[in-house]
Amino acid sequence: MNSPALHVIDPVSSLRNPAVVTVVDSLPTVADAAALAVPVTAGAEPPPDLRTSSAQLAVLGFTAKAHQVVVLPGPDGRALVALGVGDAATVDLQLVRDLAATFARAVPGQKTLAVELPDADLGISPDDFAQAVVEGVLLARWRFFVGAGGDEPTLTTLTLVVPTDLVEQASTGAARGQVVARAAMLSRDLSNCPATTLSAERMGQVALDVAGLGDLEVELFDRQQLAEMGCGGILGVNMGSIEEPRLIKVSYRPDSPTGHLGLVGKGIMYDSGGISLKPSDESHAQMKNDMTGAAAILGAMTALRDLGCTSAVTAYLCCTDNMPSGSAMKLGDVLSMRNGTTVEVLNTDAEGRLVMADGLCLAVEDGVDAVVDVATLTGACLRTFGVDIAGVMGNDSGLIDQLRHAGDVADEPVWELPLHRGYRSQLDSTIADMTNMGGANAGSITAALFLEEFVDGTPWAHVDIASTAQQPQERTWRNKGASGFGAKLLIELATRFAPPSTPR
Repeated sequence: MNSPALHVIDPVSSLRNPAVVTVVDSLPTVADAAALAVPVTAGAEPPPDLRTSSAQLAVLGFTAKAHQVVVLPGPDGRALVALGVGDAATVDLQLVRDLAATFARAVPGQKTLAVELPDADLGISPDDFAQAVVEGVLLARWRFFVGAGGDEPTLTTLTLVVPTDLVEQASTGAARGQVVARAAMLSRDLSNCPATTLSAERMGQVALDVAGLGDLEVELFDRQQLAEMGCGGILGVNMGSIEEPRLIKVSYRPDSPTGHLGLVGKGIMYDSGGISLKPSDESHAQMKNDMTGAAAILGAMTALRDLGCTSAVTAYLCCTDNMPSGSAMKLGDVLSMRNGTTVEVLNTDAEGRLVMADGLCLAVEDGVDAVVDVATLTGACLRTFGVDIAGVMGNDSGLIDQLRHAGDVADEPVWELPLHRGYRSQLDSTIADMTNMGGANAGSITAALFLEEFVDGTPWAHVDIASTAQQPQERTWRNKGASGFGAKLLIELATRFAPPSTPR
């Protein structure tokens, strides 16, 4: 139960008062759109809204090169935001999404925004253009803030202005953009929520609360049920906590599914390191987001119905905190996983792989065509890739190619590391089937090799998002803090999923 001294936070606050998004063929009044984004391509005549301001733009050095932004007062009192598009031949959806976010951040005091579709042919379909704009604006204006005015919306309306013959196409794309942005914002909400407010039990309740967004079936498994199921990984990590663990199974079932994708998410609601206590520095405070994998999956699942996903998807969110106490898991303990594999615990801070082992076993038992796990797993991945790129490893080249393509489309990129099985001997134990830690080097690879022991040959990929789960600063549509990385990636994967044919 929460202490009365603690501020109780709504873990799904971004779902409460969403901005209204519309597509129209004429510019709304200033009262309905206080700021207008006007894209300008290099070498082209300024659009009509900026022609009276062309001299001011020239004085300010605006040449319409990509990412240039200038805010000017319009003659009717509206803020005009000139956005440099650059060469029309080089425009892609990533740039469109980034520029839309730049616009939203350039006028932070305005809550009613409008964006004009550029006159030039940019080689992008109106629906894709509209989707990218909506994603960029909504994600840039997302906020998770606890304090006075924290519930005040930062955006009330977004209007896309397009030619009459493109309204229908653009409306379709705008609707997709809202669904994708909503999923990513839900992932961010959950990842940023303090652990005292968002326990494993509360995470289960959130899953039930959002199930209606996507016709999802949710099943919750508590400590007693996990014991009966033999899920020793989740139970072992949970031993030091007064909070109940939860295994949250979320299922999406379309008519006549074209495939069956399994997802497994690390849901460590707070990671103290357990007996292997983490140092008390800034990174310790960030450990509330050690459940970003589970948050990203839950966010993505809410979008599948509205985006017409034709594959069945079953997700297992493996949720508990990892705390030190007199009953906590100890170094040298041996745990028995769902499939009977015994694991000697050499480091209680290598707990994510323990909980996901149980989830992977259950996904494989479900008969999925492929399984992808998502986890903030290793600091080694952060040191390898920085904050922009997630690591991926697996046993199936086709599945990894699908993830790579999904990451490119969603602008949540992944890069493959070698699953070098020569390092498997680092996980050998003298008293159990394996240990939960490899050597001092190649930590991301040995962690993946541990997880591979639980997929029983099923096509599988492991996405390590430790590098991308926390952003140090705002950049375009990316927020500062827990990023919710992975929701957009998994949406693209699931909606385009093709069952792999041959494992590596």
